[in-house]
Amino acid sequence: MQTISVTLATLILSLTLIFSVATPSNHQVTTSTTVKHLPGILASSPDLPFSEAVRVGDMLYLSGMLGTVPGTRNLAPGGVKGETKQILDNMRKILEGNGSGLNRVVKCTVILADIKEWPAMNEVYSTYFEKGKFPARTAFESSGLLSGARVEIECLASAK
Repeated sequence: MQTISVTLATLILSLTLIFSVATPSNHQVTTSTTVKHLPGILASSPDLPFSEAVRVGDMLYLSGMLGTVPGTRNLAPGGVKGETKQILDNMRKILEGNGSGLNRVVKCTVILADIKEWPAMNEVYSTYFEKGKFPARTAFESSGLLSGARVEIECLASAK
């Protein structure tokens, strides 16, 4: 019984020391994070049931975007290349309007109507980011995108 008591006391002392070393005395733990639904910069219709961008702490979450011309619901001409260019131009405006930029994008998700168009999309996409500093990315094909779009892109970025 005495061995169990000594072992238990040693364990408690060890854990106390570990936590006191691992947690600096000036470290404050925050248990809540403010979520801000940002006003639309390019929103073509304020009645859509999603936010153009949401900020949580120092992160911006941009909704998936189609290559629509700002202020309309019309897709940019030029197929997947034209739509990709329009999406990234639109994303740049939204990011910059919310204290960020394409150089702060950490992750993109690309949804293609036809995965065979990946090389054409990638040709345009790669020109918007500094070589060697591309965001992490996922790309996949969908059975269909809204309005007959060829591509949709969403992203996450750090903000100032």
